[in-house]
Amino acid sequence: MTSEPAPATETPAPQGTSRLQKYIGFILLLLIVYGLYLGREFLTPIVLSFLISLTLTPIVRFLGKYAIPPALSATVLVISITASITVMGYLVSGPVSELLADAPRITERLKVKIHTLQATVEQAVQATQEIDKATEAISERGVQKVVVAQPGILSIAAGTALSIVTTLAITFVLSLFLLASGPLFYEKIVQSVPRLSDKKRVLRAAYTVEQVVSRYLFTITLINIGLGVVVGLGLWLIGIPNAFVWGVAAALLNYLPYVGALINIVLVAMISFATYDSLLVGLAGPAFVLCCNVIEGQFVTPLLLGRRLELNTVAVFISISFWSWIWGFIGALLAVPILVVIKVICDHFDSLAAFGNFLAAQQPAPSPEERQEARGTP
Repeated sequence: MTSEPAPATETPAPQGTSRLQKYIGFILLLLIVYGLYLGREFLTPIVLSFLISLTLTPIVRFLGKYAIPPALSATVLVISITASITVMGYLVSGPVSELLADAPRITERLKVKIHTLQATVEQAVQATQEIDKATEAISERGVQKVVVAQPGILSIAAGTALSIVTTLAITFVLSLFLLASGPLFYEKIVQSVPRLSDKKRVLRAAYTVEQVVSRYLFTITLINIGLGVVVGLGLWLIGIPNAFVWGVAAALLNYLPYVGALINIVLVAMISFATYDSLLVGLAGPAFVLCCNVIEGQFVTPLLLGRRLELNTVAVFISISFWSWIWGFIGALLAVPILVVIKVICDHFDSLAAFGNFLAAQQPAPSPEERQEARGTP
């Protein structure tokens, strides 16, 4: 009678090896973050162009059904968007210049109103400043001070404008190439997968991600444009100066959930309080912007997009903080679209479903039919 051989057992990895792998993974993560920060000027136009191409690819594919070449439709779309942004920038440049020129007067009026509301605090601050000046005069009598001149606001604005123009130029040229290439990237992805079943799955996943993300970005863009029009017209009727600028700001800042609306409300409140002497009249402008953002966030966006792409508020704030720290204001604008792309990809693959569930808002778990619909499977 022979005894059966004992089943083979896997030898656990040594504890030192596991700890070394964790250290290597942590160092790799730090290198990736540092690389994102160091290459922000190179990476931001690339990410922007991919998001634009994701948004416009369904339009190019739809026009291709009517024998319109992708290169032609992509060229028309990119030129139209570039022309629209150029015209919008030209129209906004005049009012923005007026705001910058009028900034000292607005600041003085705000100071006067703050002084009337917080006279005690102002007196305390002035007393502290007088004490600091007296102490400084006694301790540094006879010492000559050297003041380093800081760059003016116009030179800073000129450098920022040049950087924005360069980023937009690279973005739209690369978007044109991506849209004109048609399904080239999908073909390359399929060619890199060996098995036929995997080719079909990867191709189906790619088209599903493109469809969902493009629908989200396109719909959000239309919602933001509508919000900007309503805010601009409403503030113009109320009598807020440069209402067109605040409408454009509302449309642009609405890509930042919660934070963007708060920034726009504060800016409009400052202008409104500096314009009107009455506190109640000054509240009309920011109150109107607040109502518009509440209606958009609670009714319009959920109605047009549904609940499936709602994101966890904590994840949204972490994403905005991270990308604004890495890439500045452009990173803050890209934070939520990038988060949506990541969530859609995670929802499509079982191995990433846990992370996708963390990014999602609190809602009932989807049924198997809904999961199949999200993945594009029958």
